[in-house]
Amino acid sequence: MNNKSIIALIAGILLLMTAFATLWGTMRANEIEPAEATKLGVVWTSGDPEVANKVCFMYTHNAKLRGWFDEVTLIVWGPSQKLLTENESLQARIKAMAEDGVVLKACKACADIYELDDKLTEIGVEVKYMGIELSDMLQGDYEVITF
Repeated sequence: MNNKSIIALIAGILLLMTAFATLWGTMRANEIEPAEATKLGVVWTSGDPEVANKVCFMYTHNAKLRGWFDEVTLIVWGPSQKLLTENESLQARIKAMAEDGVVLKACKACADIYELDDKLTEIGVEVKYMGIELSDMLQGDYEVITF
């Protein structure tokens, strides 16, 4: 091999190395950053057991189980509190949701009106004032739906 061939070979290798380094840098720059966690707040207000069974609970539970949202919070608000404390079938479904990672909360102001604070706590629902928290959800990074 003569000097010209060696110089051409070295130049070719350097050119390939430069192209590879450029391509690698471009690939690294285009990597997708992990998305922020998706959050769902479900406000359940209906005192109708059919709405609970066939709409609210079905969607809420599946949103968590199927990974439609990373974080799912069910807020029991108003007449739904009374229904929940009187219906053992709904209580069993709520407990299953909690076991699968759905966060359960209830509005304390409503629980006080219905005198259900202790019953809701026994079922496994966190009872707290929800006005500010719901407002934060609505103004923040949650998707919020109401049944």
